[in-house]
Amino acid sequence: MTQERVNFGSKLGIILATVGSAVGLGNVWRFPYITGENGGAAFLIIYALCVVLLGIPCMVSEFIIGRSAQANTARAFTKMADGRPWKWIGYLSVFTGFSITCYYAIVSGWCFHYIFAPFTTDLSTPELVGKHFTEFSSNPITPLLWTLGLILICHFIITRGVQKGIEKMSKYFMPLLFILLLIIVVASCMLPGAVKGLEFLFLPDFSKLTPNSVLAAMGQSFYSLSIAMGCICTYASYFSRETNLTRTAVQISLLDSVVAILAGMMIFPAAFAVGVSPDSGASLVFVTLPNVFNQAFSAMPAVGMVVSVAFYSLLSLAALTSLMSLHEVATAFVHEEFDMSRKKAAAIVTGIAMVIGSFCSLSLGDWSWLQVAGMSLFDFFDYTTGQILLPVIGFFTCIFLGWFGPRDRIRAEFTNDGTYKGKLFKCYLFLIKFFCPIAIALVFLNQLGII
Repeated sequence: MTQERVNFGSKLGIILATVGSAVGLGNVWRFPYITGENGGAAFLIIYALCVVLLGIPCMVSEFIIGRSAQANTARAFTKMADGRPWKWIGYLSVFTGFSITCYYAIVSGWCFHYIFAPFTTDLSTPELVGKHFTEFSSNPITPLLWTLGLILICHFIITRGVQKGIEKMSKYFMPLLFILLLIIVVASCMLPGAVKGLEFLFLPDFSKLTPNSVLAAMGQSFYSLSIAMGCICTYASYFSRETNLTRTAVQISLLDSVVAILAGMMIFPAAFAVGVSPDSGASLVFVTLPNVFNQAFSAMPAVGMVVSVAFYSLLSLAALTSLMSLHEVATAFVHEEFDMSRKKAAAIVTGIAMVIGSFCSLSLGDWSWLQVAGMSLFDFFDYTTGQILLPVIGFFTCIFLGWFGPRDRIRAEFTNDGTYKGKLFKCYLFLIKFFCPIAIALVFLNQLGII
């Protein structure tokens, strides 16, 4: 079967699709509570530095590998490594991206469920909100249906191809995401007492920083850009030869960070307005925030419901665009490596993801006996991908490109075959040879509790 390689149709399509891949629950959910746990504005400054010194160089590295090969992530690494053992990084990236797909669809389904929850469930008190989340997440049917539905939506988009599917949907989803985000930010900042939340986010108090705060900023900058999941490398394989990789990485990182900061402006003013601690942890989205909306807009229940629906719609869009890119990683791999049609490849990926996703969802409820290493199947997938595989892949990607990759080929991609002067090339090499691997290793060891 002769396969024709396609590219994104426009520069805007490249930006929106790749930003859609990067912007997800890590920005709208994880960033605010990590920032809250680490002192607010001071953490934000460290995070911005980490994006520049760690996130952008790692993203450029995946761009170089993906566009150079014009192939799926596994084949891209194989081509760049000329068949040497380093090709295993690409295969591991595909495996990791697919594994994340299977459990990320579950949390994405939770987000979609909460769009409709205010209309079907009484969430008027903190007790009712907490009870609803516990009962819903452990229910054997409802979360499972949402999980399967989200995977099928991604399947429909992916089968339409790169331009008519991924790029077209990104052009709809991402502007809508920004509009919803701005609406909620405005509503949140107009609340009485909201200024304290903005001060927390933008007036730094460096006495609140700890070494763990710096490591947390490194980790957040790495994960929020979807590094090492195969998404960035796969999307880069659809870039044209005219795409300036460094400029594109900077633009995407900037937009990704803007979304994260706006998420903070959306959550912290509302939280401070009702006296809720900004370090509510992972329960922030599904337990704390419904209570925040209830209290903040208690005088205007209808407005509170609109804000709640808008927030979970925003969260759902962010989750869907990321899930879409994760599905594409595996679909491109099966499509090209097994020489079959895109629709058939997507069907295989969808089918397997639905089966594994079902088991992961059920492991949180009636099938709680379904465990690996003492963890539910859901938690096992989350832990092994987030805590182990992603940092390992990121570390060895930097080591490979920095120390063993074909230098002339890397320079050619970085400078678009000499079209751009590449003044930052030496700086880029220094970062991926020394700073990035060391930073990722420190984050990895910190997550394992070793340091």
